[in-house]
Amino acid sequence: MRDRAMPVTRRGLAGLAAGAALAGSGLARPALAQGAPLRVGLMLPFSGTFAALGENIAAAVELYIAEKGGRLGGRTPQLIRLDDESNPANAVQNVNRLLGRDRAEVLIGTVHSGVVMALVQASRERGVPLIIPNAGNVAATRELCSPTVFRSSFSNWQPAYGMGLALGKQGVKRACWVTWDYAAGAESGQGFADGLKAGGGELVRELKLPFPETNFQPLLAQIPGLNVDAVGSFFAGGGAVQFVREYAAAGLKDRIPLTGSGFLTEGVLGPQGAAAEGIRTALHYGDGLDNAKNTAFRAAFKQKTNRDADVYAVQGYDAAQMLAAGLEAARGDPTAEEAFARGIRTARIDSPRGTFTLSASHNPVQNIYLREARGGQNRVIGIAAEALADPGTGCRMS
Repeated sequence: MRDRAMPVTRRGLAGLAAGAALAGSGLARPALAQGAPLRVGLMLPFSGTFAALGENIAAAVELYIAEKGGRLGGRTPQLIRLDDESNPANAVQNVNRLLGRDRAEVLIGTVHSGVVMALVQASRERGVPLIIPNAGNVAATRELCSPTVFRSSFSNWQPAYGMGLALGKQGVKRACWVTWDYAAGAESGQGFADGLKAGGGELVRELKLPFPETNFQPLLAQIPGLNVDAVGSFFAGGGAVQFVREYAAAGLKDRIPLTGSGFLTEGVLGPQGAAAEGIRTALHYGDGLDNAKNTAFRAAFKQKTNRDADVYAVQGYDAAQMLAAGLEAARGDPTAEEAFARGIRTARIDSPRGTFTLSASHNPVQNIYLREARGGQNRVIGIAAEALADPGTGCRMS
């Protein structure tokens, strides 16, 4: 067993980000108190740019717990909300607070890939289970994978691979990739290139600008001369709004199809307006998925929050389902590491996105849907990649 009293350090976090293997101590943990509430650290952004994402994840976790009568694995979850503000500089301090003062037994978090690394470090070093409900950085379930780290969302590689594969199968031979010059853009770009190649196409150029700059004009000016059949891209939030608008304003929309990882249009179709109409993207969720679980989930989420469910809500709901599977197998004791991990790893999660399982590296094996922006919705029009697993490159479970 590993010692949960040992604090996470900034030095350790830097080592983790570089891919260093981390070892825990050999101290035993206290026995589970019979009938005690389960202290769940919910570390998410509840303010700032990504506040809406954090609120939807948290609301969906609460929704699933309520559906199970307020008990998971025979225990009553006590959610300890901590606003991480999507600020990597405070991540270590926040994790230590949850595991020290707040005595969290399980962690669910977070949205920002930079912040999640402190959570991954804590899980690896201290044996506390972590379920990641959004952050897609590939390292968490590749070279930094762990028996205690699980993801209910996606790897950055997966949606972009699905988009590239779909384009290749549609006859696209040459494409370029446009993104910010940071980890999510690079990891998504690799997925796009791999999928395009698998479908018979080729990525001929990558166009990047520093994050979070939005001076897209120099990049847009290069696209007509590249002789490409399609453009793939990864942007999100305000950057995605501006990029899609400027792509159309440059007269490119009707000449070279703009596509991308689903976050290009996820949650921003309203401000993108007519410029987004017809854009195809790939993601593990979309509007109009026709299954009973999704219909029931969307109705229940709407009733609880008066908001429409989105991919973030789905990922939160499924994080709670995975927690329940682990607790059932471990008889309510998350410190029973092998039983808890086995319970999640062998579960079939009945998700609104469609049933999924976990790969050997604890990342979802899931359908990546092809979507088209129509009338303010990302309508599912097919499956871009069926039961797609992240490669899990470099994962060595200890």
